[in-house]
Amino acid sequence: MSLSEKFPFVTAQAPLAPLTHLRIGGPAEYLAQPQTREELVALIRECAAQQLRLRVLGGGCNLLIRDEGVSGVVLRLNAPVFTEIAVDGQTIRAGSGTPLSALISTAARHNLAGIETLVGIQGTLGGAIRCNAGDRTGEIGQLVRKVQLIDDQGQIVQRDRDELQFSEHSSNLDEGILLAAELAFESDSTERIVKRMRRSWIQRKATMPFSFQAAVRVFRNPRGQNARELLEKARLAKTRVGGAEVSERNENYIVAHPGTSARDVLRLIDLMHSRVKEQCGVSLEKELLVW
Repeated sequence: MSLSEKFPFVTAQAPLAPLTHLRIGGPAEYLAQPQTREELVALIRECAAQQLRLRVLGGGCNLLIRDEGVSGVVLRLNAPVFTEIAVDGQTIRAGSGTPLSALISTAARHNLAGIETLVGIQGTLGGAIRCNAGDRTGEIGQLVRKVQLIDDQGQIVQRDRDELQFSEHSSNLDEGILLAAELAFESDSTERIVKRMRRSWIQRKATMPFSFQAAVRVFRNPRGQNARELLEKARLAKTRVGGAEVSERNENYIVAHPGTSARDVLRLIDLMHSRVKEQCGVSLEKELLVW
C-alpha cells in the first residue's frame, strides 16, 4: 500500500513550486500535511519502516526545487496544532510551523522585545531557528531556551538551552523534526519596539531585491568576509542565465524571472561561485538549500 493510500493527509506527485518563494521546480513524490501530532508520529514511523527520506518544508523562502522534483516525502507542518502561539509573561511558546512574522507581531503586542529586528525575514519559526535567522542587529538563537523535536523513530524529545549551539546562519538542530520552541524576551514599551521594527524594516528592505520579485539569498558569508562584497568585486550584478539573474540591489541574491527553470538557477550559482574563486581567491559556500 502506498503512503497516499495509507494516510488521507498525504498526496502523491504534489506540485511544490507554489509552496516556495521562487515558484519553480518539480513535484514531490509525496506531500504530507498532518493535522495532529499523532498523525505526524505515525507518518514518521511509516517512513522509517519503508526507508523513505523525509524532508521538512517550511516557508520555502530559502529553497530551490530541482526541475525533476523531489523523491521521498516532503512534510509541511501548517495545521493549527503546529502553528499555535502561547504567551506566558516574558516567555512565548510557539509551534515550528508558525510564520516568523506572526511571532514578531505577537511579541510586539505583548510588549516583548528581542525579536523585532528580524522583521522582514520570511519563513517559519522552525526554519528560522535551524538557520539561526538574523544579522548583526540580533539573531533568533539568542532567545531560544528550549526546543521540542521528534526523532526518526517518532519519539518526542526536548533539548534545553545548554544543549543548543547557534552560530552565524546555522545551529546544531539538523537531526529530527522541530515541533515547538520556547523563547525568552525582555519587556519594553510597544512604542520603542515598533520604532526599532520600522528601522530594521527600512534597512533590510534597502539591501534586498524588490518585494515583487521572486528571489533567494545564495551564499554564506565566509569567516571575516562578506559574500555580497565579494560578488560585487567580481562584477556579477545583472549577470543572467536563462531566466535567472543576479540582483542589482544585492549581488548575493538571485532573481527568478517568469519562465526560469531550476537548471537556470543552478548554472548561475556555478558561474557566481567560479567568478569569485577566480577573481577573489575565495570559495563561497552555498546557503540556499537545493532539493
